[in-house]
Order: sequence, then structure tokens, then C-alpha cells
Amino acid sequence: MGWIDAELVLVSLAAMLSPTTLTFSILTLVLSERPLRTGLWFYIGALFATLAIGVIAAFVLGDAAASSDPSTPKTWVAIVDVIAGGLLLAWVVRALRRPRDPRRQAAMMEQIQKVTASRAIAILGAGATLANHGGFIPIALKNISELDPSRAEYVAAWLFFSLVSLLPLLTALLLLALARDWTGRVLERARTWLDAHTRTIAAVILIALAAALLRNGIAGLLS
Repeated sequence: MGWIDAELVLVSLAAMLSPTTLTFSILTLVLSERPLRTGLWFYIGALFATLAIGVIAAFVLGDAAASSDPSTPKTWVAIVDVIAGGLLLAWVVRALRRPRDPRRQAAMMEQIQKVTASRAIAILGAGATLANHGGFIPIALKNISELDPSRAEYVAAWLFFSLVSLLPLLTALLLLALARDWTGRVLERARTWLDAHTRTIAAVILIALAAALLRNGIAGLLS
């Protein structure tokens, strides 16, 4: 596995452990009277929105970030890496120093309660908007482009990112289909555990990703 592949794995894990995405996904299942139905539409909305971005990027971006020497990124790619790495580190420091806001948590619960009582089309839209991966998407797009992929390879790599980033929600849905009552109890406990530990776990992954971006960016600028 090369450094670009490792960076893609890290950004996929960071997207998967995004506190906002995890919280919205679990609340969707916990607060719904029909968690399997609601969670499935929420997942489909999130997955198709993410996949659509990748398909468009395969035609628009393609291999624009690929370098003739895989060990040395293009100058503009190196600059993007340094900026992205610095922003990630700043975000981690700010997030860890900022106290939890009960009002934000209450607002998220109120928003999800409205979603779970809505029609399927509204749940699809909520999945597309609430379970998106924000700043991780452009980093992943850049990583895949650096691999010098064909359009089919770009889409395949983006499918990997999409599935990994939404893996917790998919796993919960499969467990709900097999054992609803047991899974419901597990999700309630997971919600409490995530409230206490998600930011720390996500911070570790983000610091590793930021370090990889800074390392690759600085190396590219100095070469």
C-alpha cells in the first residue's frame, strides 16, 4: 500500500467516525418508531448523495491531481495538503477545547424527531444533507485523483470511500433486521458511549490524517 492509499484509508475512517454523522445516524434509529424503515431511507439518501459526488468528480476531476512521479505530488496538490493538514489540526484543537453544548444536542434531537415522522422523500433528503462528510469529501476526491485512475477506477475507489464512511449505519441496519430488540438496546448504550468518547477517537484519526497530509505536502514543496 502506497502513501496515497494509506491517506485514502485514513480519510475514509475519519469520515466514518465523524461525530456529527455518527450522532445523526444513531439518533435516526433510536428516536424512530420504525427504525429499520427510517434508517434504510436515511442510509439510501446519504449513500446516493455521496456516490453522485464521486461520479461527477470522475468526469470533472479525473486524474488531474496525478503526478508523473507518485512519490512527489504536484505543487498545487502539495499546497492543498499543507492547508488541509493545518486546518484539520486547528479544528481538532478547537473541538477538544470547546465544552459540549447541551443546546446543540437538543437541537439535533428535535431535528431528527421531525425527520423520523416525515415521509420517505424527506428522510432521503435528510440522509443526503445530515449524513454528508463535509470537508472529508474534497480530501478523498484529491486522494483518488492522485492515483491516476481511469473513470471506472475512480468510481470504484469512491464506492470504497462511500461504503466505509457509512459503515456504522449499514451495520446497525443489518443488526436491526436480524435482532431488533437487542440492537435497540445496544444502540441506546452506543449513544451514551459515543457522547463520551467519539470526539477523542475521531481526534486521533484526524491527527494521523493531518500528519500524513502535512508530511506529503511539505515533502512535495521541498522536492
